[in-house]
Amino acid sequence: MKTKKILIVDDEPDITLAFNMLLRREGFEVDAFNDPVLALSKFTPNYYDIALLDIKMPKMDGFSLYGEISKRDNSIRIYFLTASEEYYETFRDEEFAKIDKDLFIQKPIANKELVKRINQILDKN
Repeated sequence: MKTKKILIVDDEPDITLAFNMLLRREGFEVDAFNDPVLALSKFTPNYYDIALLDIKMPKMDGFSLYGEISKRDNSIRIYFLTASEEYYETFRDEEFAKIDKDLFIQKPIANKELVKRINQILDKN
């Protein structure tokens, strides 16, 4: 069975470190970045199965990063991380939610719940 690869981009080092450690322990291959511009410069098309992108980041927000990644790889499944209840509810009800209501993952999220969500996403394929 092929190891599933996950890209995490969040400007909070504590988040990327925690998610990286958790997901590696669960058997995933993980690349984590705190700088969205650096993540984009290192992005390899058709390499990752899932990307988890924070929405609010300096230099480039998650939606802009989503747009750039999508131009390079239209097969990657991209999900958004947000700590804001307002963003979580608003974005789930707007444009992106028409594609998939579960496109947004609210932080903080319990470790077991994050792993469960990622496995559900991968099982959709």
